[in-house]
Amino acid sequence: MRVIGVGDNVVDDYRHARTLYPGGNALNFAVFARMLDSDSAYLGLFGSDAAAEHLQDTLDVLGIDRSRCRTADGPSGRATWDLEDGQRIFVESNGGGVSRSFAMDFVLDDPEYLQSFSILHTSTYSHLDQCLARFQSLGLPVSYDFSDDFDQEYALSICRYLDFGFFSCAGWPVGSVRELLQGARNQGCGMSVATRGPEDVLLFDGEAWFEQPAGQAKPRDTLGAGDAFITAFLVSCASGIQIPVALERGAAFAAEVCQLPGAFGHGQRY
Repeated sequence: MRVIGVGDNVVDDYRHARTLYPGGNALNFAVFARMLDSDSAYLGLFGSDAAAEHLQDTLDVLGIDRSRCRTADGPSGRATWDLEDGQRIFVESNGGGVSRSFAMDFVLDDPEYLQSFSILHTSTYSHLDQCLARFQSLGLPVSYDFSDDFDQEYALSICRYLDFGFFSCAGWPVGSVRELLQGARNQGCGMSVATRGPEDVLLFDGEAWFEQPAGQAKPRDTLGAGDAFITAFLVSCASGIQIPVALERGAAFAAEVCQLPGAFGHGQRY
């Protein structure tokens, strides 16, 4: 199986530890899929700084195809964090670095390359919403992570292009979560999924509701846990595994990743 993450990459700056960790939703997806023994690729835009070199070197070490990526003059995306009792605390961000200023439409330059994958995953931070219709037209399943940073009306408006839509809804009343997932499915999203922090994950496939308890292990670091859940779930679904088992695998892998520093390790001290 081959899967691809398309869009964002960042370095997560753990200032309390003076360490930069590779990250970004689309890049994490590619890395986590590789950790799950899938053949994976990453397609995105790198900056021209030392952080970008670290990101690219990490992908090379892990054996992840980045052959279609491009580089632009400017800083890498950077998010700065503190850590307290295993929970990440956001401090600041540079808004994605070079991705703020350079068009990302080049990701569609080689449609046949994209069609060679079993799943394409992207996110709200990837600046690729204008490409979703064309991704859909390629005939491969498209997955999108809305994270917790979404306008509900707009999010529902792009659900028609998605086979899988993921929402972070920690702290939401369960009735509001169900209404959101129902709305996403009504707009054409094949499966709509909500992670809810320590509460059960909810999934609606248009016919049935599914729930999955979150892992109970004490986390070392929760950064990347949501991306890990998404990846394991998607890889399982692409392998023909039924939804309940795919959800279990997603939760188990997320708990495993929570024991790693950063999203998946590979920190660089500064």
